[in-house]
Amino acid sequence: MINGKRVIVVLPAYNAEKTLENTWREIPPEVDNIVLVDDCSRDNTAGVAKKLGITTVVHQKNTGYGGNQKTCYRTALDMGADIVVMVHPDYQYTPRLVTAMAAMIAYDEFDAVLASRILGTGALKGGMPLYKYIANRFLTLAENILLGQKFSEYHTGYRAFSRKVLETLPLDANSDDFVFDNQMIAQMVWFDFRVGELSCPTKYFDEASSINFRRSVVYGLGVLGTAVQFRLNKLGLASSPRYMIRDEG
Repeated sequence: MINGKRVIVVLPAYNAEKTLENTWREIPPEVDNIVLVDDCSRDNTAGVAKKLGITTVVHQKNTGYGGNQKTCYRTALDMGADIVVMVHPDYQYTPRLVTAMAAMIAYDEFDAVLASRILGTGALKGGMPLYKYIANRFLTLAENILLGQKFSEYHTGYRAFSRKVLETLPLDANSDDFVFDNQMIAQMVWFDFRVGELSCPTKYFDEASSINFRRSVVYGLGVLGTAVQFRLNKLGLASSPRYMIRDEG
């Protein structure tokens, strides 16, 4: 626990057998529990997770990156989490920052925290491909303009959320694909949650998960679509269920 808050790390996993144990070893002791959701991997990800003593949920069919996260958050909330930190089990981000991210929420400074690869000089030094870096900067600029924010990055997969955030956002209205991450940020801005950032080193290597160029283009278009839809809703020109209070009934 941190400041009396129960912290649970969630690991949305797909074919993470080779990198899972390295990720697990760096998760700090302040974490109360770890949950891995295996999205119908083709390797032994679930077996490794169970061997390490990680609470493991296995999807019988692949639901996509966003669909995986939905299960992660529902499971963590059901287990009594006050703070949920998402860490990718591909070892691209160091779990050692979990304590710092969770503390920023536990001491009520923020409602959510994003670990940014762009703050500082970590992205290119860590091996981020130049075309991805340029796309990241362009998309972030467009999103900041349309959402009225000043975030350094919208595309990190390393995030921490308070229970209130996860209980408020209508996550089921979001995509099951990679753009889910972006839609969550837009929702947090819409509902006026306090979102902080901290600098995070990253590393790119063969076993680290990455989407190909075609899917990157689809993701980029989805990101722009999310930002445009947000602005249209703000102007009263559209009404998306993504920005409506979740119906608990």
